[in-house]
Amino acid sequence: MSAIPALEQPPIALALCGQTDAVRELERQMADLPQVDLGTKHVVHAGLYARTIVIPAGTVLTGALTNCDNLCVVSGDISVSTDEGLQRFTGYHVLPARAGFTRAGWAHSDTHWTTVVATELTDIQAIERMATDEADVLQTTTLRLCDQHANSHS
Repeated sequence: MSAIPALEQPPIALALCGQTDAVRELERQMADLPQVDLGTKHVVHAGLYARTIVIPAGTVLTGALTNCDNLCVVSGDISVSTDEGLQRFTGYHVLPARAGFTRAGWAHSDTHWTTVVATELTDIQAIERMATDEADVLQTTTLRLCDQHANSHS
């Protein structure tokens, strides 16, 4: 997953991001830019895992390719690639999301995005590995590795 800071308007590439190849190209373009910590929060309860991020206004981001169907709970104002193409969601929405897709988005205002997955697992890292084959690029992994590296050199 990549997230870069504020832009004045969404990149044109976002309009083409309904396909995995287009999302991957956007990620390549963003790879060397400063990244935004999305403050990932986790809740595991009653056979469900909820992963919430807060996307600052103006942030462009991409998501990991999912292995399982899930629900996305969105509150804010964001343009995002969907199974039906680029859509803008304002206010509060609950959206079904199918396995096998990745997304790209641009937050028009601060936006909360919660992904909910059914699982009997309780370990966050195990759930991330179950939900995507790209767990190694999730911010919870990359930021954890950065923290470990910084702590080992202090």
